[in-house]
Amino acid sequence: MKFRWPHRNHQAAVLRRQHVLSQLPQMSEEDQRIFSWSVRPEILAPFQECLTGEMVLPVGVVGPFAIDMGIYDRHSSGELQELTRTTENIFIPLAHTEGGLSESMLRGSHVTGMAEGIKTWVLQDEMTRDCAFVFDTANDATSLHYWILAHERELKDWINNPHHDGKMRKNGEQVARVSHHAVLLNIRTHVIGPVCHVLYGFDTQEACGPNMITRNAYALNEHIVDQTGPLNLIPGNIFLEANMGGDKKPSYEYFHGGHGKTVVAESIIPDNLIARYLHTTAEQLQALEWVGLHGAQDSGMQSFSFTPASAIAAVFAATGQDLGMVGTSSMAHATVSRVPDGVAFSITLKGLEVGTVGGGTGLPHAQSYLRMMGCEGPHSARRLAQIIAAGTLALEISAASSMASRGSENFFRAHWTRGGLR
Repeated sequence: MKFRWPHRNHQAAVLRRQHVLSQLPQMSEEDQRIFSWSVRPEILAPFQECLTGEMVLPVGVVGPFAIDMGIYDRHSSGELQELTRTTENIFIPLAHTEGGLSESMLRGSHVTGMAEGIKTWVLQDEMTRDCAFVFDTANDATSLHYWILAHERELKDWINNPHHDGKMRKNGEQVARVSHHAVLLNIRTHVIGPVCHVLYGFDTQEACGPNMITRNAYALNEHIVDQTGPLNLIPGNIFLEANMGGDKKPSYEYFHGGHGKTVVAESIIPDNLIARYLHTTAEQLQALEWVGLHGAQDSGMQSFSFTPASAIAAVFAATGQDLGMVGTSSMAHATVSRVPDGVAFSITLKGLEVGTVGGGTGLPHAQSYLRMMGCEGPHSARRLAQIIAAGTLALEISAASSMASRGSENFFRAHWTRGGLR
């Protein structure tokens, strides 16, 4: 039967999709479970087009993590400043099906807790959108570059005006044309031939913010065209994202930070704890790092770390983050350095794209897990970023220690036991 597959989520459309799929010859009676609801479909409908069913993921909660974290806000200059620090015991939810992941992170949390805990810092925090103004000549692209350099202050004042007017229609309603929750921090340009890339950097507060910065970038682009039109700088095309913004993909441009939250986590583990609980030595850990650095260099890796994406994806799934952003968020650099009577482990996450409001964070279960970690209200997005960094470091410590055991036997046995090897 041929018909147009509906994308809307009114009851008739949902039931229509379920009926068609349930009649497929490969669908058994037990497969009908995907059409049942643990959360009412009208609650889920705003988060997904073509809503048809649901997927259940097991959630392991790991902890407690002893985390010494900073509370940050913007200075009047636009730079981040640390207001104070707090040390807390945090439990972290992990939604995944990767055998051994939760147990390994738990081991890392126990060992770091017996030591000095984990200390975290946020170094940068902004979301970028790369718009491309396409001209016929490099001369015009360069002219726009110089115009933006000369008018950056006015552009920031214009878009950040709290009384910015203008409405647009969304789902039949009139809404503000720009988001006042996204504050433009800076504008950078790159000229490539006849194209002037304009990179807007926004503070998105507690939201991850891709939707709000898209709205504001669109408004800025229109305003720039209005202002430069009399100068005969008329682009033949404008693209809202031209692949230099860093969103949802790793890149050299943002490997050192500048898109998302750049977070550092560190824990210093004494030699006796390394021997007793991690079953290896400082020398073996450094030997593994040395070999891994050369392997990473030879294979062209940007990041050097053990398994950050596993930890980040699991927390993302539990807290309603955009799963596509695991790509950028798992750019990481881990280090192992010898200190008197122990080892300092650190990891830097270069572009962690997270929020505590907006998108999937509004799902009921996501809200509960965020609340469990104290990630609500002011400063909560940077708090969440630091908690994720701490969990990622704990997994890094445990997994790397397993690999650094003699012949990597501990790593093998963990995957043999938990991974279902035959």
